[in-house]
Amino acid sequence: MSKLTLEELIVQETDDFIFINKPPLISTLDDRAGTGTSILRMAKEYCPEAQVCHRLDKETSGILLISKHNEAYKFAAIRFEHREIKKIYHAVTDGIHDFNVMHVNLPITPLPNGIVKIDRQGGKPAETFFRTLEVYKYHTLVECMPVTGRMHQIRVHLATIGASITADTQYGGKLPYLSRLKKKFNLKKDTEEQPMIKRFALHARRLELENPNGGEMLRVEAPYLKDMEVLIKLLGKNK
Repeated sequence: MSKLTLEELIVQETDDFIFINKPPLISTLDDRAGTGTSILRMAKEYCPEAQVCHRLDKETSGILLISKHNEAYKFAAIRFEHREIKKIYHAVTDGIHDFNVMHVNLPITPLPNGIVKIDRQGGKPAETFFRTLEVYKYHTLVECMPVTGRMHQIRVHLATIGASITADTQYGGKLPYLSRLKKKFNLKKDTEEQPMIKRFALHARRLELENPNGGEMLRVEAPYLKDMEVLIKLLGKNK
């Protein structure tokens, strides 16, 4: 199998930035041991001065902003800090939910075991808006608009309001099986049913930021990757 390259992931490129559609199960940054593939390592092979401007969880797919030079990195860093970059995510959640711009403003704290919890006294501010896009038989497609950018923010906020992300077992999500949706589901003999998606169903759909060179805002959208696309199609067919 040929090695994955950054060129294959590029959605849009300017003089200052590269927008990629990050696949799931690839880390944004190098791990502590400096081993394995990471988006940062791939980016530096493509452009030696490249820097990743923000992070996505390893399992999260979707739009990721990479700067091509230091001035572009500073430009993006200031706007992330001032919350001037708009990020929109799509999540498939367990259960039926009618979120008409639901506002969740609950502080969170990271724990030593790598997860986060709601912490109303000592947590850092975390704010997210949610809107229902599509309702299925047992699931809901939700648009997520984080104001802050805390670790696992969308995941823990959705779990707290009873809408855990599908397959996000760390925060109460359940693995989705077609046999639950399809009345006449037949499994081949001596085979075990596989879930419709094997990572949590969260995708960074769109990013909007000011153009450093003036002119129109940069608005870049990342299509669903295959596993997320298949999940949504199966849910839609089996309402």
